[in-house]
Amino acid sequence: MGLRRVAGILGRLLVLAGVVVLLFVAYQLWGTGLAEAKSQQALRRQLTHELRRPAAARAPSAPSATSAPTSTTPDPAPPPPQGHAVAIIRIPKILVNKAVVQGVAEQDLRMGPGHYPSTPMPGQPGNSAIAGHRTTYGAPFFRLNELVRGDVIYVTTRQGRFEYKVLRSLVVSPDDLAVLDRTRRPELTLTTCNPRYSAAQRLVVQALLVGHPAPPPPMAAPAPGQQATSGGRDNPTLAGGLAGGTASFVPSLEWGLLLLAAFCATWLLGHYWRLRRHSRAGQWVTWVAGTPVCLAILFFFFQQVSLLLPASF
Repeated sequence: MGLRRVAGILGRLLVLAGVVVLLFVAYQLWGTGLAEAKSQQALRRQLTHELRRPAAARAPSAPSATSAPTSTTPDPAPPPPQGHAVAIIRIPKILVNKAVVQGVAEQDLRMGPGHYPSTPMPGQPGNSAIAGHRTTYGAPFFRLNELVRGDVIYVTTRQGRFEYKVLRSLVVSPDDLAVLDRTRRPELTLTTCNPRYSAAQRLVVQALLVGHPAPPPPMAAPAPGQQATSGGRDNPTLAGGLAGGTASFVPSLEWGLLLLAAFCATWLLGHYWRLRRHSRAGQWVTWVAGTPVCLAILFFFFQQVSLLLPASF
């Protein structure tokens, strides 16, 4: 095999690699948004169903969430399981209106903004924290940097509608969990990656509840032989810091090898028809049949690779 032939093959491989990278960028910026939009529809239906149940039990004159809690305030319920809808967050200034899911692992934030399970629910006493993507999966917090002191954030949960006003914004390292610490005042903390298209830092916006908080849920008794934990730092979902949970490299490698095998099989079969059978038609049929298979595998490969990125990217 001559040097020119080797250079030709290497050039084609580099072009192919460049096309794959461009397709991955397109998948991250636009393809992930389609998946997030579908998940948002399901979360909103789920939350609407949940909100109707306590609403039917409340009297028409029930007080708003920002008034002092009374006997007619909805009873607090334990936090929902991970992956379930917990709230609607609305930030008029930056046009955010999203359903919030319980959890901050990769599979959770792919559906929308995620509530840190180790923190109180929005509207309750303490520091409630929500993470969200900034450039992928709908990019709910893309314009979070535009919020300034006094801007309004609304959060609706089963306990009512709550209004927060922004206090400050700051930039921290991904492993700085101090922003999730407990607070005496009812606060809301929003986290996302910083700067855009990078995971080097975390942008944090902190806001204060207007009015009185809703009652917290009853403390669950620890199981026999276990001790209750306190604070978010010992929660396993925070093992990756403000990036959320971490994913395994193995599935990406498996789908990558499967993609390589499918592409090589298609190329070899097309090569066979062209050189051995002298059939251009057979070669084209091979590529027409093999291309959709390769693209389907490429889609799942991209899904696994995207999980290796920080969850709030």
